[in-house]
Amino acid sequence: MLKVLGENYYLDLDKIESYLELSEPEFSEFSGSQETKINIIKFEMVKILVDTLMTEGEDTDEKLGLKSSNSTSIPFRIAFNSLLNKKLINHY
Repeated sequence: MLKVLGENYYLDLDKIESYLELSEPEFSEFSGSQETKINIIKFEMVKILVDTLMTEGEDTDEKLGLKSSNSTSIPFRIAFNSLLNKKLINHY
């Protein structure tokens, strides 16, 4: 595992699913199809935050540990802190 900010973090996919409140498919009598409803605002925000985490391009020296965390970008820090605050990412 690679350390991020001195810890081993992971995306908790089960928490993300429950946070987005994915509902069971509902059958529509009129159209004859099934519909799944999600909160689109939460979905798009989580998608953007995770994308920001996964595309951070700054190379850091792992030996520096927490001292190297100052070289991360502001969008990465906001995305990381937001997902950590909602407990969508956790550390071992």
